[in-house]
Amino acid sequence: MHRRPRPWLALVVFSTACAGGGEPQATDSASSPFITLTGGDSDTGEGETDTTTTTGLPDPTTTTGTTDPGELSTTTGIGPTGPDTTGDPETTTGTTGEPLDPCPQIRVDTPNDVLNVRPTPSTAMAVVGTVENGTVHDVLAIVQGENIDGEDTWYQIAGPWPEGYVFGNFVECIPEQPPPDEDGFFLPLQCGTTTTITQGNNGDFSHMGNSAYAFDFSLASGTPLVAIADGTVSKLYAETMPGDPCYNGGGQECNPYTNFVTLLHNDGTGSVYAHLSAVQVSMGQVVPRGGVVGLTGSTGWSTGPHAHVARQEDCGSGFCQSIPVSFEDVPDDGVPVTGETVTSMNCP
Repeated sequence: MHRRPRPWLALVVFSTACAGGGEPQATDSASSPFITLTGGDSDTGEGETDTTTTTGLPDPTTTTGTTDPGELSTTTGIGPTGPDTTGDPETTTGTTGEPLDPCPQIRVDTPNDVLNVRPTPSTAMAVVGTVENGTVHDVLAIVQGENIDGEDTWYQIAGPWPEGYVFGNFVECIPEQPPPDEDGFFLPLQCGTTTTITQGNNGDFSHMGNSAYAFDFSLASGTPLVAIADGTVSKLYAETMPGDPCYNGGGQECNPYTNFVTLLHNDGTGSVYAHLSAVQVSMGQVVPRGGVVGLTGSTGWSTGPHAHVARQEDCGSGFCQSIPVSFEDVPDDGVPVTGETVTSMNCP
């Protein structure tokens, strides 16, 4: 996987822990160039909101006051009808809609934030949409646009807009991802089981970074946890036993002692099932959708019995970068949120 060098953007990796919390959440604004952070108490809604532009990006209140967007000397390749890519050997376009090589798709890389989509490859015009961190998008064209901190690459992406472009410093090129399993993904609970989501995607305690797209399910210890799709056991840890210091949970020092199972699915993605009290599969075992992988518990870095489940990339390790998943048995968009009650229809 190739990504453009971004010397001024730091990558922060978070470990997985599961509990409640109240850290500030990130949102996006149509008036910001890319991403905007908001502060305050996310649990009570109290406190003042401090809206600031992410460090290193131009502030529209100062940029537009001093420079006419039509006269940006650092912007290239922008014409009245969109980017002019004629004769530019470094610009690749998908003239017939085919995926582009070497960048057929991009993954958004703005931890805990969203990325603005612009109608042209510049910040001169209002946003036409936003895309969330970790989401994958088909690339229609790679163009040169507004130069920001030495970077002038923009990506035209497919979406519900006539034309949409995102800035290259907040994405990474990836190989074309295979389609999901034909049957889709289902909740990791036995057929008919009802429970509550105690922490959803981008949770304010621990679902960020690698775990941004994880789900915590409120379940008593010993509840069967099942495969969200057909898969093969690629990693597991089952060494934490009753009586061990981290069997009933603990602080960050217990993180290495989390019992878990990782499955590799037919579409090349994986899924992880963590904090198990018992693992009930073996390495290399093929597990059908709805097949039991283990029993819930509170092993590792955990504050109480529950299940931590996520769809993720296949990185060859147990806990990889989580990626979005839509459950076939969850209404509306298939993505349950914190506090939502769900009922599994994972009925093989």
